[in-house]
Amino acid sequence: GRVRTDVVDGFKLDRGFQIFLTSYPEARKALDYDALDLQPFYAGALVRFQGGFHVVADPFRHLFDALGSLTPANPIGSPVDKVLVGVKRTLLLLRSVEEILRDQDESTIEERLQRDGFSPAIIDRFFRPFLGGIFFRRDLSTTSRLLNFVLRMLATGSNCLPSGGIGAVAEQLAAGLPKDAIMLNTAVRSVKEDGATGEVVVELENGERVRAKKVVVATEGPQAAKLLGDALERSPSQKGDPVGTACLYFSADEPPRKGNYLYLDGDDNGSIVNNCCVPSEVSSSYAPAGKSLISVSVIGTRPDLDDEELQRQVLDELAGWFGRDKVSAWAHLRTYRIPFSQPPQTPPTDLFKTLKLTENIYVAGDHRMTATLDGALWSGRLVAEQITSSR
Repeated sequence: GRVRTDVVDGFKLDRGFQIFLTSYPEARKALDYDALDLQPFYAGALVRFQGGFHVVADPFRHLFDALGSLTPANPIGSPVDKVLVGVKRTLLLLRSVEEILRDQDESTIEERLQRDGFSPAIIDRFFRPFLGGIFFRRDLSTTSRLLNFVLRMLATGSNCLPSGGIGAVAEQLAAGLPKDAIMLNTAVRSVKEDGATGEVVVELENGERVRAKKVVVATEGPQAAKLLGDALERSPSQKGDPVGTACLYFSADEPPRKGNYLYLDGDDNGSIVNNCCVPSEVSSSYAPAGKSLISVSVIGTRPDLDDEELQRQVLDELAGWFGRDKVSAWAHLRTYRIPFSQPPQTPPTDLFKTLKLTENIYVAGDHRMTATLDGALWSGRLVAEQITSSR
């Protein structure tokens, strides 16, 4: 899956930059937060715009920073925009999560922000890079249902990193299973029902066949479609191209700036970097002692650039952010290109798709509900309940 962490030279590298939102409803039910040792980001961001960094802060957590952002010297939206953020936050708290995800007044994120009265300045300089880093689309064409869901999650919880890396989430779930219940590195060729016995036959790439009474296909959307064929086509996931990202990691002797910040590109002038952060400033466990880990995210996988050219362009841009002397000392650790970071979720959407495809075959994953970790967990719980209730 995509919730994985690799350890390289003592650094913890999440497979694509991922933030864990503590207010995810399903995550709260399924996971032991204390064991994950969640470490928070600054509740806001530093936005790079016209040669400088400007603070956007949550006024409920960083009041003085938020008040400081109301001055004319801060170009990331007007004082009215900052008030509108607070109003929208309050209104979302009055609605349940399911009401938000079933909202009939659906539009794109950009259309909703415009209708809510936000200025082009805050849409382009803050929402575009911030939500682009979450949904991997700077055009803000993702459904407004997910905009409101994420804003509600941010209003009621913190954005964090597990001290063991995002892969600790998957490891914790796996730890609750019986020993030897999981077969790793085992590719599946097909999933078919046996009409004679009623069982489901899972054929592996090595030719082995595994028979089961019930099977849940919990892969990314394209692979699920490949395995399930007509069974999924009768209740398909949303059509369209998935969204992807390239994530680059660098080792440094020190962070470019102290602090657990998310850095955003507010210029939108054709630059390649959308956002970056220093995970080791959020949780020191992400890097060996005396070192810093830099994470840089690019929208799309950029197949037009080989790894060397991608690194060069990223470092050239960040030299303008943090200074060439600092950036030139960074050492590249690894680049991840993830073509299926999320399923397409542009309007119109159905965030509560059918999970039971046949009597014995089920499907789960973020392509059936919301394009979030929580959506994947939610679909998994619902499938489990459907299976246990059918016994």
